[in-house]
Parts: sequence; structure tokens; C-alpha cells
Amino acid sequence: MPAHAFPADPALRRRAGRWFVVWTVLLFITVIIGGVTRLTESGLSITEWKPVSGVLPPLSAEAWAVEFEKYRQIPQYQEVNRGMSLAEFQRIFWVEWIHRLWARIVGLAIAIPALVLLIRGGLGRVVTRRILLLLGLMAVQGFMGWYMVASGLSERTSVSPYRLAAHLSVALVLVGLAVWTAADLLARPPAMFEKRGLGDPANRLGRLATGFVALVALTAMAGAFVAGLDAGRAYNTFPLMGGRVVPAGYWGLEPWWRNLFEHVPAVQFNHRLLGIVTTAAALIVWAVSARPGRSEKVRFWGRATGLMGLLQIGLGVATLLLLVPIHLASLHQAGAVVLLCFGLLLLHAARRERATLHS
Repeated sequence: MPAHAFPADPALRRRAGRWFVVWTVLLFITVIIGGVTRLTESGLSITEWKPVSGVLPPLSAEAWAVEFEKYRQIPQYQEVNRGMSLAEFQRIFWVEWIHRLWARIVGLAIAIPALVLLIRGGLGRVVTRRILLLLGLMAVQGFMGWYMVASGLSERTSVSPYRLAAHLSVALVLVGLAVWTAADLLARPPAMFEKRGLGDPANRLGRLATGFVALVALTAMAGAFVAGLDAGRAYNTFPLMGGRVVPAGYWGLEPWWRNLFEHVPAVQFNHRLLGIVTTAAALIVWAVSARPGRSEKVRFWGRATGLMGLLQIGLGVATLLLLVPIHLASLHQAGAVVLLCFGLLLLHAARRERATLHS
């Protein structure tokens, strides 16, 4: 990759790299808060999207009464939470309000420094494009958040699982873009990455790590459908579901493809299966990265990926057996994001190792 693709100034490169690390952490926290919002079924408590005036919560008894009355008009209240007290409404309102406020804060915390970096220049073509992409995706994510909430305000008692999965997918892309760019900028020198790094037929670990990252993302998307359907509360035994490996009525919907996204037994089974396969893949990645001759970073991220894979499936099983307690379910979602980041960092280290061998 040409030298002008990255900042020529080492100090600027390090500073930008540290910014991307901070942005990764901020985005990670946002994903976790979003997960808690979904788990507590708080996302529909605020029925309007007011990007500016919505920063302020209700400040009087009259204002609280107005917000509560708006909530009482939607199906979630009428069919699920009828009879909820104002105090109970306030509890879920604050969760959603914190989620939206934090998203706004993170947006500003990323956008303002990003614009400053762009104005000062010297970032190089690749970093400039990634910052612009990051800012664009953040705008898309804000729209997707409201698009998701809107799906539960008229006919449904919860948000659409499809829109929830789309919202999460954009979040994972944002986190992945931030962590990958941070690794690029903090590596020395970033210009050593060439096309042959990932495409080299001999780069087996790179291809394996690429497949692993895709598998983690797929498993996370399957988990979004589990969350969207509350499927985690349907079968709370492991490894069997209702006394069977494959649950009864797996193909209960027509056409067949709806079972993959809308049928509780199939959705939970698919997520379980993908979780087991992902854990096995994490252990394979660990074993391959530990072979003699591997770089220190490859060995480190391979080991971290393997251990995180074991922790993640442990969290998943515990969440299932204990009937989806919020703290464990939140840790399980956080584990998915961490595992994705570890996989990306392993892939990055593998590409760097391969480029070094061919330089």
C-alpha cells in the first residue's frame, strides 16, 4: 500500500491511532447499553424521536404524565404492560433515555475530533476515507435506531427482530472499522501491508482468521434474532432442547426460510449451533496461531481469541440455564463484541506477519 495512504508524521499517526482506540471503547459501551435497553424492554418507552429537544428528560409531574400517556397508546403497554404504574414507567424510560443520551454524547465525542483531524489534514488517503465512512455510518446508525423503535409503536409489542439485527450489524461494523484502523495506525510501519498479505495462498492463518471473524458476526446476528423474539426464555436446558437435539417443530412456519428468523425453536437452535461451531473455530485458531515460528502478536491474539471463545460459550450457557438474567445476558453480548475485536486483531497480526515474511 502506498506510503501516502497513512499519515507520514509518526506523531500524528500515533495520535490518530489512540483516538481510534478511544472511539472503539466508546462504541463498545454504546453496544452494551443498547443490549441492556433491549433486555429490559425499555426501548419503546420514548415514543418520539427528538434529536435536539429529546436531550432533556421530563422535568415536572405534568411532563411525566404526558410521556406516560404517549406510552399508554402503543401496543406494548396495552397488551403487555397494562396497569403499569408511573414509577414502573419511569424505570424503563430512564434506561432508554440514557441509551439515547449516551449515543448523542458518543456521536459528538467522535465527530468533533474526527472533523478536527480531517481539517488539519495529513492523515493519508486510507484514514481519511475511514473517518468519513465512520461518520456516515454513525448517521445511518442513528436513523436505524429510530427505524427499529418505530416498528414497535403501532402493531407490534416489541421491535422488529429484522430491524434489531440490522441495528446491531451497523454497530458491529462501526466497532470493527474503529479497531482495525487503530491497529493499522499503531502498527509500525502501517505501509507494509500489501495485497499479497491476505490473498497469499500460503497465508492459511489469515484466511482462517477471516473466516472466524465472519463466523462470529454471523453468530452475533443470530443472537440478535434470539433477543428480538425473546427466544432465550423458551428452552432453558443444555445441550438438549425439550429433550431433543433438534427441537420439535423446527420447521413450523411456511415458507421454510421464515423459520430461520421468526420461529423460536429454530432461532434458538441455530444460535446454539453457531455458538458451538464458533467455539470450536476459536480453539482451532488458537492452536494454529501457537505453532512454532509465529510472531509474538499472532500468538498473543490467538490465545486471547481461544480463551475468549471458551468464556463466551460459558456465558451463553449460563445465561440460558439461569433464564436470561440481565447481567449475564449483557456480559454475553459484550463477549460477542470482544470476541469479534480479538478475531480482527488476530487477522491484522497475521497479515502483518505475512507481509514481514515477504518483505
